Amino acid sequence: MSDQTNLEEQLAHLSRTVDDLSDIVARQEGEISKLTYRVQMLMEREASREMDTGSSVPLADQRPPHY
Repeated sequence: MSDQTNLEEQLAHLSRTVDDLSDIVARQEGEISKLTYRVQMLMEREASREMDTGSSVPLADQRPPHY
């Protein structure tokens, strides 16, 4: 094979790899957004639960016992 054919094949493989990676990154971005939203909702729910139990300071704002 000629050098030009080799380069064209490598370029085609690299283009395919870039497209595949772009799809993966886009999918992961969506998954991260969903997970971030879910964690935020859980944090708000837990903060609400802590406030309902009469705790004066939300658990996330309390100092750990070893301080």
